[in-house]
Amino acid sequence: MKIGIIGYGSMGRMITEKLAASEKLAKGNLLVTNRSKEKLQDVPENVVVCECNGDCAKADIVFLCVRPVDLKSVLAEIASQLTQDTFVISLNGSITFSMLETIFAGKIAKVIPSVTAEVDRSQTLVCYNEKVSAEDKKVLEDLLRSFGNVIELPEKELGMGSELVSCMPGFIASIFDVLCTSAKKHTSIPEEQVVKMVLQTMCATGDLMLSKGMSFEDVVTRVATPGGITQEGTKVVYEQFPETADTLFEKTLEKRRMTSEKALESFGKDLK
Repeated sequence: MKIGIIGYGSMGRMITEKLAASEKLAKGNLLVTNRSKEKLQDVPENVVVCECNGDCAKADIVFLCVRPVDLKSVLAEIASQLTQDTFVISLNGSITFSMLETIFAGKIAKVIPSVTAEVDRSQTLVCYNEKVSAEDKKVLEDLLRSFGNVIELPEKELGMGSELVSCMPGFIASIFDVLCTSAKKHTSIPEEQVVKMVLQTMCATGDLMLSKGMSFEDVVTRVATPGGITQEGTKVVYEQFPETADTLFEKTLEKRRMTSEKALESFGKDLK
């Protein structure tokens, strides 16, 4: 089995490096190409660099790790190299199967990794069109587990799913950035130590909840004793943060809808 990866940006590089390190593929069976060849100078030594997208598309599974604006043109460029057995993987959640199928009517999956794949803890989302068999799913998901867990969702839920796993590291980082900035106004503890304390506590809280099967409410109840100091803080969060959270998802989902509409303009004339 050969894997082709078209596009060596942030996600293309990550997938290439993780698959290369996984030893799931024989030497020479992982192919990669990129528009700017300078970026390919440091690919893992067991990866084959292809001269063009068409050569890379001759693989059994082809990952399209390109910008949304480039996806249609790249897929059209390689269409003649694809067969009914080729399994095409798009890393864009906003471009629908119906759009992609105007160019390639075969097996297609959409995959949304998270930046946490860098530490092999990605909650990777995946959905499939009707052409993908159970065996195809098994093969792909085995590859994706090289850098974390795999969660299958229906296509209609991929947007919100992406907010919860792919966008969430950014949301979490921004929230805790605000908390640390506020905390620094009230302490002489060095900034670096404040950040480290919060990060370690954040990670440990997540591990505690997962290992013990605890809910958010369980943790709050455990720590925020009635009339205590923590309860004063959690009251502020529950009273004031919900509006911010609602606005966050409204804004991001609207941006996602607009991105999908823009893609539809590109593919639209080909849709029935």
